[in-house]
Amino acid sequence: MKKICSLFAATLFSVALAAQNPIIQTLYTPDPAPYVHGDTVYLFVDHDEDDALYFKMKDWLLYSTTDMVNWTYRGTPLSTETFQWARQGDNAWAAQAVERNGKWYWYVCAEDTTMHLHGLGVAVADRPEGPYKDALGKPLVPGAWGFIDPSVFIDDDGQAYLFWGNNGLWYAKLNDDMISLGSEIMPVKGLEDPEAFGPLVMKMDYQLGKEKLKTGYEEGPWVTKRNGLYYLVYAAGGVPEHLAYSTSRSINGPWKYEGRIMDEAENSFTIHAGSIEFKGRNFMFYHNGTAVNGGGFRRSTAIEEFSYTADGKIPFIPFTREGVRTPVSHLNPYERVEAETMADSYGLKTDRRTGGNHHYVTSIHNGDWMRLRSVDFGKEGAKRLLASVMKVQDTGATIEFHAAGQILAVVPVCRAGELTVEIQQQLTGVHDLFILFRGGDGELFDFDWWQVE
Repeated sequence: MKKICSLFAATLFSVALAAQNPIIQTLYTPDPAPYVHGDTVYLFVDHDEDDALYFKMKDWLLYSTTDMVNWTYRGTPLSTETFQWARQGDNAWAAQAVERNGKWYWYVCAEDTTMHLHGLGVAVADRPEGPYKDALGKPLVPGAWGFIDPSVFIDDDGQAYLFWGNNGLWYAKLNDDMISLGSEIMPVKGLEDPEAFGPLVMKMDYQLGKEKLKTGYEEGPWVTKRNGLYYLVYAAGGVPEHLAYSTSRSINGPWKYEGRIMDEAENSFTIHAGSIEFKGRNFMFYHNGTAVNGGGFRRSTAIEEFSYTADGKIPFIPFTREGVRTPVSHLNPYERVEAETMADSYGLKTDRRTGGNHHYVTSIHNGDWMRLRSVDFGKEGAKRLLASVMKVQDTGATIEFHAAGQILAVVPVCRAGELTVEIQQQLTGVHDLFILFRGGDGELFDFDWWQVE
């Protein structure tokens, strides 16, 4: 049973002001795979179960954002049940999705029950949130040792490629249908032999004195292209892993080692990257184990913003608690805001529905809270606040909306449905918004959406 007092909640608020990494607290979200589609960033992730003591992964999750600080849970569109050829209820490991010609293709690795090793599958949908179906009814790439962590890349000429591998890296062309291979499976040469592709001997003065540590490709490839140069970012160095990258003037190599770009993840022996450019800014996604009760088998996505150097190199990127400091846009509260949209939170969960667009916040207890960043109340301010709740179990519960050090509105949760209250303090301009839940012991209600007018 979770219960905290108002003073503790206020302390949590002050801590939240200075931190956003990890970016999602309601579920564990390892192996981030971001994808830019128009004005929206979709984040495809794996899912570590709350009680995991080893890799315990049943399904894949989807989030989205338009501002890079507030993330909306879009459901659990894929699970091992999607793939009848896969071991059920576990081993749903790293994945990546891409859109092409109006279809969404989600490439996953799961345990192939025929080979009893991980193989690569592909699911297809008309929308990023699904519903998805297994495109083939069998693995696209049958199970083999090290066949994990697929990364899909579409080149400027329209040719698509699939990269994958642990302790070895392989790739193949994809046909235009995106669900069949257009070439033989080829090894990425050089990455297995550190001496073959550059200065892979690094001094680790802060860890190993003057000893030298050879580092090479481990797993988790992420392929991008910028100004005619191909970038291959990957987990390197064995366990614990750090992030490194190599570059090439050809998708077929040879690849040149460029250096370490992130250290070993905090409280996690693995790290897995995905980078995007969004509205002229560059972001590196990764996972760590710093969320509440997190660890090496309960990992969460974090983000750091970075800039390429003048000669096109990725700089070393330090870990921060702040994450993305400046949003790329503001949140509009005059349009319906799904309750599962938040920058950070405490104590809350989101539903685990596999399909549809209707999602909500659940497991709400006294003292739980969420924060939304960069909410624009405009020049005149709002007069009313609307909130929609479901499954009310405590008719004495309330929802408090706080901003700029004051209470904007208090919503008495006396029944299920849409509730309307007057704004107590008029507020204009851009502010962070805190939503605090109060009530008795036990679960209070489920929260669906809110907006002001």
